[in-house]
Order: sequence, then structure tokens, then C-alpha cells
Amino acid sequence: MKRRLLIILLTVAGTFSYGQESGKLLIAAASDLKFALDSVVDVFKKNHPGSRVDVTYGSSGKLYEQISHTAPFDLFFSADIEYPRNLKKSGIAISEVEMYGIGHVVLWSKKLDPNAAGMNTLTDNRVAKIAIANPQHAPYGRRAEESLIHYKLYDKVKDKLVFGENISQTAQFVTTGAADVGIIALSLALSPTMKKENGKYYLIPASAHKPLEQGFVILKNAEKNSLALTFKNFMSGKEATEILRYFGFTKK
Repeated sequence: MKRRLLIILLTVAGTFSYGQESGKLLIAAASDLKFALDSVVDVFKKNHPGSRVDVTYGSSGKLYEQISHTAPFDLFFSADIEYPRNLKKSGIAISEVEMYGIGHVVLWSKKLDPNAAGMNTLTDNRVAKIAIANPQHAPYGRRAEESLIHYKLYDKVKDKLVFGENISQTAQFVTTGAADVGIIALSLALSPTMKKENGKYYLIPASAHKPLEQGFVILKNAEKNSLALTFKNFMSGKEATEILRYFGFTKK
């Protein structure tokens, strides 16, 4: 993807008191953001030479639990906006919750073309295993489950389901052949890595599940780290917005 490096005026304003920029950030982020956020971070570091930004990816629910038990992250990007809202209520987050986009779920397969039969692809006799993220702690897993229930397919396919710990592992199951079809994030289906696999995807209608509103917050650990606010402001700029849009994150 071609990225234009723009001069962005970052407004360092807000209700928090930050110290000097530490030059280092530790971010916890949902796995569906892997390629999009890595691209954002690359551009951010070019605009802020000398800054270091490390990202740990995982399921939103598990990262939320770690942060709730004082894991030392500076920012949290969640695939379910309710997790950062809860952190704000509990005082662990010190910024307002910002929505960075709405995620979308797709059927993805190398074995079949899901566009031919849509969700009914899952009942094809050639489909022995269907990968979804674990609904207990992965928002994409919950939306996958909701979609199966919406189309009255859950009882028909429940014995075929295999569960990834997060949406990245779910995608790995289907790219490696451990599953025949996967219900994964559109952002991963659009990634260079998955495009190389020559699979096909079918966009599951948003009406089949609850919205995947995704948001982020600055955490208490970054109270004296002004780079956290700089990164937060960068996320609302044109460069970051264009990258997120490229990977399928919409605002409506």
C-alpha cells in the first residue's frame, strides 16, 4: 500500500497532565489490528524519529484481563469497545474512549469459493472443520457465533467448529488447512499475508450480528508519558485513518 507522509499538526490538549515524552510506548491490541496497526506504527515512527512503539497482540478479552490486573501497557486497542469503556469506569483508563472503526467478519477459504453459496457454504459436505475465534474472550468469535445463530446454522455445524485463541490463530487454522473454512476478520482477509494464500472470502452482512465497534484508550500506566497522547492524536489524523480504511475498518 502506498502511504503518503503528511505533516500532521498534533494537538497536545486534553484533561491529563503528562510529563516529558519517554520515547517508548507499549500497546496492547486486538489481533485483528495486526497488519493495520503495524502499518500505522511504521508511519508514526517515521514522523517521530527516535520513538519506540512495541505492540502485543491477542484476544481483546484476555488483554482486558491482563490490564485489569496491572499489566504495564500504555494504550489498549480493543475489538470490543465495551472493554475500554469498562477500564474507563474503573479508573484504569485515563483518556476518553475513542472509536477507531467498525470491524467486519467474513467467510474465508482456500478450498471453496464462499461467494457461490454464502453462509450455506458451511453445510457443504466438503467442509469438515470450521474455524472461529473463541467466543468466550474474542469479540470476533462472538460475532461469528451470532451469525451462525442468525442464519439458523449453529446446530447444523456446531460439531465442525474448531476454536482459535484469537482471530489471528483462527486465520492461521484456515490458511494452513487445519480448517476448511474460517469466519475471520475482514482486516486479516485484506492483509498481504492472506492475499498470498489465494483464498476467497464472502463478507457476512452486518445485519447478521451485533456491530463490532472498536475503540482504544490511554491507560494509567502512561499518565506521565506524553508520547501516549501524541500517538492518540495521530490515530485521528489522515494517515492513520487511510490505513485503517484500507484494511476494512469503517466508521459506520
